[in-house]
Amino acid sequence: MSQIIKAGLVGVTGYTGMELARLMVHHSSMELVRATSRSEAGKKLADIYPFLNRLPLGDLVITQPDAADLAEECDVVFLAVPHKTAMEIAAELIEAGVKVVDLSADFRINDKAVYEAWYKVEHTRADLLKEAVYGLPELYLDRIMGARLIANPGCYPTSAILGLAPALKAGLVETSDIVIDAKSGASGAGRGAKVGNLFCEVADSFRAYGLPTHRHTPEIEQELSKLGGTDITVSFSTHLLPIDRGILSTIYTKLRAETSLDAVHAAYTEFYADKPLVRVLPKGQLPETRFVRGTVFCDIGLVVDPRTGRLIILSAIDNLCRGASGQALMNANLICGLDIDEGLPMAPMMP
Repeated sequence: MSQIIKAGLVGVTGYTGMELARLMVHHSSMELVRATSRSEAGKKLADIYPFLNRLPLGDLVITQPDAADLAEECDVVFLAVPHKTAMEIAAELIEAGVKVVDLSADFRINDKAVYEAWYKVEHTRADLLKEAVYGLPELYLDRIMGARLIANPGCYPTSAILGLAPALKAGLVETSDIVIDAKSGASGAGRGAKVGNLFCEVADSFRAYGLPTHRHTPEIEQELSKLGGTDITVSFSTHLLPIDRGILSTIYTKLRAETSLDAVHAAYTEFYADKPLVRVLPKGQLPETRFVRGTVFCDIGLVVDPRTGRLIILSAIDNLCRGASGQALMNANLICGLDIDEGLPMAPMMP
């Protein structure tokens, strides 16, 4: 592609903004021309992210968020801001003809009332909910490619939905009594200063949180219900791991009939045959967070327990890359006519 796509990033100082800046360094068809922050405006990116020193992107000066300026300078804008913050600026940008990838939760939930019940704020741009496309390419590729507004999925929902999609689509499991037991690295809680995220609070410990009211619950249930063709309610439990990056979801389901691991593995392999960013592991192999670190891969492992009649699904992603910024870049690539994986690292950071 001869013409470089100009991108903007609103909210550059959080972990998702940091990760997107890292990824944009390697993109050959898209250039970050605007990075905004109310608290760091006037500084260069390298001033707040020393890993960008001596790289061209490091010289980009951070500006105040300004929808008019972004619309004038950018073809696509990433919104890496908290929920509620994205609604109005997304609307302004779309009205100005700019494509938007929103990393917040503001456009993920199709039902305004459900969003307001879980997030405890009014949704002021409900008119855009029908237009927003849920940005999971394995499920909505065609709709994403023609979209103006992408609702980038949450990290936990990405791992859970990708793990369950083939089983629900093929009718292999009961739609009731699904338990999603998920664990995330500390970066999933954001970069803000919180006592619970301090090193001494997280290191050498393991704890659950957000039970049973985690805000990703309605997002997961919404998408699983579409896959299963019926209303699905799940038990969703979240835990904090003493690691920087990664999500491992262990998903417990009940098989509808006696089914072999060979049959389940074949169904998963067929479902993801043309979706190369999901890797169905060989039978007997289980995913680990370290093997997806810094990538957009989702690794899936499968276990059939004939004694209990359960299919246990294990799904591993990097919460910052596949679960946020990398997936946002996948979606931006698609809505801008590029290959889905352009600019994205394919090998994990090891060890």
